[in-house]
Amino acid sequence: MGRFKTISNVIIGFVILLAVWQTSIMIGKYDEALFPPPLKVCEGILSLIEDGTIFTHFRVSLFRFLVGYLLAAVIAIVLGLVLGRLTRVWNVLDPIVQVLRPVSPIAWSPFIVLWFGIGDVPAIVIIFIAAFFPILLSTVSAVKKVDKTYLKIAQNFEMKPADLMKKIIFPASFPYIANGLHIAVGTAWIFLVAGEMVGAQSGLGYLIVDARNSIRLDLVLAGIIFIGISGLLLDKAVGLFERWIQRQWGGNGRNLKKKTES
Repeated sequence: MGRFKTISNVIIGFVILLAVWQTSIMIGKYDEALFPPPLKVCEGILSLIEDGTIFTHFRVSLFRFLVGYLLAAVIAIVLGLVLGRLTRVWNVLDPIVQVLRPVSPIAWSPFIVLWFGIGDVPAIVIIFIAAFFPILLSTVSAVKKVDKTYLKIAQNFEMKPADLMKKIIFPASFPYIANGLHIAVGTAWIFLVAGEMVGAQSGLGYLIVDARNSIRLDLVLAGIIFIGISGLLLDKAVGLFERWIQRQWGGNGRNLKKKTES
């Protein structure tokens, strides 16, 4: 029943959006070439699906995203788990991270293109930068929030550092790390598309630029819609992975989080 209600709410929301979209065109009397109506955009989406263009660009973008995001997630989580335990080292590195974090990955694009050329690597580097800092900061913060009682118990049992990290710190930190992973999905996907608009010859970002240069704004909107749907699906995939991890631990991650907050 709840799932049906959610689906119905989504359908109603999209119907309202389409109605506002079409009404705005009718009231404003915009030229279809400048502000394509929903039907024309749907035709553009179907044309991209029929000739396979959208899937070709999507495969390229997804490959870049997965490589950059997974590299950022693994490196940031490992570093965050270590730095979260090394308070003095983190206190030295934290100001540097806080200076670099607000800088848009696109700001680095001139250097990235000069160093790595044109192709997949620049986009992967941009997505790595976009995903790295949210995950790193959430991981360090999560480690610092681990209940000291669990650490004292592990110390009394003379638990090895590797076992302490695997059985106590990481499970207790994961609910907080998951927040960083979710944030990183959105920011990384956004900057991947932006990176493809700058120095790539393929991908969803390039598809939008190419359609703009051809003055096909219906295809531009079609690409935007597909990017939005893809981002939503990627976010849901991360949520499924999070729940799978928690099932492997028997829900320990959630239980430790509740104990930490209480």
